[in-house]
Amino acid sequence: MAETGHRIHDVQGAGHRSPLAGARVAGVPGVVTAVTGNGFWMQDPRPDRHVATSEGVFVFTRTRPAVAVADSVRVDGRVGEFRAAGAGSADLGRTEIDATATRVLAHGAPLPAPIVLGPGGRRPPDRVIDGGSGSRDMEASGRFDPAGEGADFYESLEGMLLALDDAVAVGPRSQYGEVPVVPAAGAGVRTRRGGIAQRTADPNPERVILAGALAGIPPMNVGDRLAGRTGGVLDYGRGEFRLLPTASPRVLPGGLRPEHTREPRPDELAVATVNLQDLDPDDPPWRFASLARGIAGALRSPDLICVQEVQDNSGPHDDGTVADDQTVSELIAAISAAGGPAYEWRSIDPRDGADGGESGGNARVGFLFRTDRGLAFTDRPDPAAGPSGGGVAAVVRAGGKARLRVSPGMIGRNDPVWAGTRKPLAGEFTWRGRPLIAVANHWSTASGDDPLYGRYQPPRRFAEFRRERQAQAVARFVRSVRTAEPGALVVVAGDLNSTEDSPPLRALTGGTGLVNPLTRLPLADRYTHLADGNSRALDHVLLSPALAGLPHEVDAVHMNAEFAAQSTDHDPVVVRIRLD
Repeated sequence: MAETGHRIHDVQGAGHRSPLAGARVAGVPGVVTAVTGNGFWMQDPRPDRHVATSEGVFVFTRTRPAVAVADSVRVDGRVGEFRAAGAGSADLGRTEIDATATRVLAHGAPLPAPIVLGPGGRRPPDRVIDGGSGSRDMEASGRFDPAGEGADFYESLEGMLLALDDAVAVGPRSQYGEVPVVPAAGAGVRTRRGGIAQRTADPNPERVILAGALAGIPPMNVGDRLAGRTGGVLDYGRGEFRLLPTASPRVLPGGLRPEHTREPRPDELAVATVNLQDLDPDDPPWRFASLARGIAGALRSPDLICVQEVQDNSGPHDDGTVADDQTVSELIAAISAAGGPAYEWRSIDPRDGADGGESGGNARVGFLFRTDRGLAFTDRPDPAAGPSGGGVAAVVRAGGKARLRVSPGMIGRNDPVWAGTRKPLAGEFTWRGRPLIAVANHWSTASGDDPLYGRYQPPRRFAEFRRERQAQAVARFVRSVRTAEPGALVVVAGDLNSTEDSPPLRALTGGTGLVNPLTRLPLADRYTHLADGNSRALDHVLLSPALAGLPHEVDAVHMNAEFAAQSTDHDPVVVRIRLD
């Protein structure tokens, strides 16, 4: 076997792309540290002194390799940058050697000592993933700063043995068997319940994603700990650097329990937003029961709930069905069985396949409301609306008050900004005789945006521009209400897929007077959704000035998002307003 004289740090180089990409190498030495079905990781037992160059690499063999952990090997092959999502994706490439030959020199070689991440070891940057300005391709930029930038830090360790001591989960185990963790000490702004709060300028690069590709990871909730040292090899995939443990870790439960909010007082109107995550009649009974217990028990049966992701009667089966009466009736029955009131429902069926979400599901927004405490819906049908049963929401002035021409009605049903997205639903209510206009929302998701650890930095947020335009459309509607009646009582709520300080939320509140009570919560409690361990607020209940000026309080009820066993991945928000 001829040798080129290259070692692993030459293959990796000090950057996100190998300086030898496309070149053939021969006789690259290493010790096998982990084996998978189509290759193995190896690490150089004689590292250089340059912290910017990784000493580990993945060797792609296509089939199960004939090597074992602790084998001393030499490898021939071609150097490449592998992207699981395809060559044109925004993912970084994983440097690897596409092996043509592997020679085992010895068995039982000493494994390199793992690099410990966090206190007592090598600390990752705690605020910055990439410090460059403007959208740029990290693989071609020439910048590389492992000491100051999270993406470069992990790239400098790609393929190497790493370890975490007494790590704590900051997110639940996902459907992919992944758990985000941080070192037991020294990690960013922690939430009140053990997570880590994402801020605009701090995506928490100290987070490490554990993935069960080599050894299973038990179910974990936020706050659960891993006993002792957890070691594995650092890989890249699904837009994240991921630590693949080489042995299943032992979990020490943190004892986290779902929260519940308090009962509304007789003079308080309770308004909530709840995402049901693609609920349809074929979902198992336990899921309906769990969602119902959350509404009737943990949320204390709010008067008005702005609901997202209710699917049609056939769920994801793309058979032309758009009606949702079976889905809704099962949910309402489950709430009653859980001790809740007899809720009523209003929504407008979407056009088949026109509102996004799970294919065939025709998810929509709607209103669940109870009438036993003084809330009533004002039905005002549009005779010209056709079989869908609802038209476009518009505001008229009657008797000095703002009224909806049709109730319920869709905002911007024919506006291209809502193409392929759930249309907002406006409805007119009365609370003990006082008119109230509510708008239920579910704005465009962030799917298709660049990952935090993608090649383009800062990440390109393609959907955020759409959400900003959607926010402007809702803002125009709210302004039309307040023009007709400056003191109108207006609630805008839902899964806005945007944080409280984002451009879409600023577009919604700017010029409308809408107030977001969630911003008054401390950062440690201000979250409704977890993304790879980052806790952030995507669900909001906003109030017009006439409502915001009344005594009120807000509660983000942490009952779903932090748990591996969950009926939905969003936490609800409830606002109680003293109206009498």
